Amino acid sequence: MADRRLMSDSGFRCMALIHDNPLRRIFDNPIKTLKAAGIQTGQQVLEVGCGPGFFTIAAAKLVGDNGFIHAIDLHPLAIKMVEEKLRKASLTNVKARIANAANTGLPAESIDLVLLFGVIHALPLEEVLPELYRVLRPGGAVVVQTFSGRSAGRTAKGGLFTFIGKEGRVFKFRKETSDYSGP
Repeated sequence: MADRRLMSDSGFRCMALIHDNPLRRIFDNPIKTLKAAGIQTGQQVLEVGCGPGFFTIAAAKLVGDNGFIHAIDLHPLAIKMVEEKLRKASLTNVKARIANAANTGLPAESIDLVLLFGVIHALPLEEVLPELYRVLRPGGAVVVQTFSGRSAGRTAKGGLFTFIGKEGRVFKFRKETSDYSGP
């Protein structure tokens, strides 16, 4: 994946303040959004671009002790903030790490659900989607939260994923299980 400039540390901290503002939970309830995404107890979930953990902590609680969240981000402050929130919440079913969405390092067909919440506009999907296809189990789903349906629709280009529904700003795409052999 092409090297992209990271947000400055001060910019990231400002964004984190917005994410952590209690008023945001009124307008963008993470539990409601995650349930619309189809998150379930026991799932293996990849959260791409976890940021400061707005959805991470809620996702960890929803998947329970038998589920697991793989939270990745390119920004070191994101990982630091998520790890601190995990410690405070005594959650052990999340691994937060710096990783590129085009090369997650996860085993093939190990993930039930991929969350692309508020990040799709910043991703080179031609590089990221084949990796998400690789790590998703057959029948797995990529879920996009965005204000732009056009942006979310880019997920279905290339034939790897099929649009299966929308709830609010949450767009769902299922992994196609045809004979796709990769790029």
